Amino acid sequence: MEETTIWSFPERGKWATHSGKYRGNWSPYIPRNLILRYSKKNDWILDQFLGSGTTLIEAKLLGRNAIGVDINSEAVNLSNTNLKFTCQEKSKIFTKQGNATELSFIKNESMDLICTHPPYADIIRYSRNIKEDLSRLKYHDFLKELEKVAKEAYRILKKQAICTYMIGDVREKGYVLPLGMKSMQKFIDAGFKLKEIIIKEQHNCRSSDYWEKRERKFLMLAHEYIFVLEKLQKFIKSLRSLNLVLISLKTHDNISAIAIF
Repeated sequence: MEETTIWSFPERGKWATHSGKYRGNWSPYIPRNLILRYSKKNDWILDQFLGSGTTLIEAKLLGRNAIGVDINSEAVNLSNTNLKFTCQEKSKIFTKQGNATELSFIKNESMDLICTHPPYADIIRYSRNIKEDLSRLKYHDFLKELEKVAKEAYRILKKQAICTYMIGDVREKGYVLPLGMKSMQKFIDAGFKLKEIIIKEQHNCRSSDYWEKRERKFLMLAHEYIFVLEKLQKFIKSLRSLNLVLISLKTHDNISAIAIF
């Protein structure tokens, strides 16, 4: 397992049915490290941006149960194909077409780990006509919907469980939009506490088709963020949400005092 907050995998990993053919999917080394560090065998893992099924493949190999959700039925079908392999572990693996902003089929506080890789706004569009597809949304609209994703993630995770996801910044007209940090704040606002920020080096990165044909006057974004967040217990969350807590205290000489936290 990785031991620092800088991760780099020049070889993306091609064991089992892993492949880099699905554009934008993450290296299996990433979910493997996260699953091994933040879960144990027979735990339940959720990936609500299923894609080609990388996280679920690793869950199956590592003896974890998992649910994968994607808005795009083509992604679900591809994942089902990629999950058709045998291994020694006996995991329960389920896939479902659905929306990451609304996971009503998953019970409150039932998942042990979230390990997912959402789209980076509309940098790669994974569908042509699915209205609810977050990969079709511009920066600000994407963040609004991600707020709903964060709230659902908080609802379904067990207390003190971990939510992990990878995301990168984007550019608009040559200027950086800090999608990574803005997305992280959505999860903190939902009640999570930030545990780790991991910088992942991006290999074989490329410009969009637009900039491939033009002279670039900026640096290529060659890093991504992996955020590790912990679900706080309710009483801790309540304390954090208060700007000022006043508690009346009675001193030994019967004089009332105010403690400000």
